[in-house]
Amino acid sequence: MKRINTILKDCFIIDPFVFGDERGYFFESYNKDKFDDLVGYEVDFIQDNESFSNKGVLRGLHFQKGTSSQAKLVRVIKGEVLDVVVDIRPNSSTFLKHFSIKLSAENKKQLFVPRGFAHGFIVLSDTAIFNYKCDNYYNKSSEAGIIYNDEQLNIDWVLDSNEYIISDKDKVLPTVKNIF
Repeated sequence: MKRINTILKDCFIIDPFVFGDERGYFFESYNKDKFDDLVGYEVDFIQDNESFSNKGVLRGLHFQKGTSSQAKLVRVIKGEVLDVVVDIRPNSSTFLKHFSIKLSAENKKQLFVPRGFAHGFIVLSDTAIFNYKCDNYYNKSSEAGIIYNDEQLNIDWVLDSNEYIISDKDKVLPTVKNIF
């Protein structure tokens, strides 16, 4: 696997080496030693999560606060999503900048989302299975988020807004200026 830098400090695309032939393909989706070398420090993933969503489902922008903050390694097992991350570390040189990437079963790319980032995605294909490793357990009392259509962030979610399927909880998340 190789690391590709993004415009956001400490956030990386992980591009695996895929071996394919007439039988199909094989790739190593995660190897702790190789991953830690690519990132430059040890990351101890302790929980795997998976979601299934239909086209237009927009999840996010979510994050965990304080000591419950989470780093994530995300990928798509089936379908395609537009994955979006926002640097919410006030002392970062890329504070409140965002990055998006299409992750798909076809391209097999992964995104490393360090602690201190808000994260979300929208499903572009008919359905998608989204998988992510976390380095900290989910803590309901520490969950937080930023509204998906925050004017200051100006994120292009690719699909027309009339196609969005958003949870009631995500529809009422605060704007950046109400958080920072």
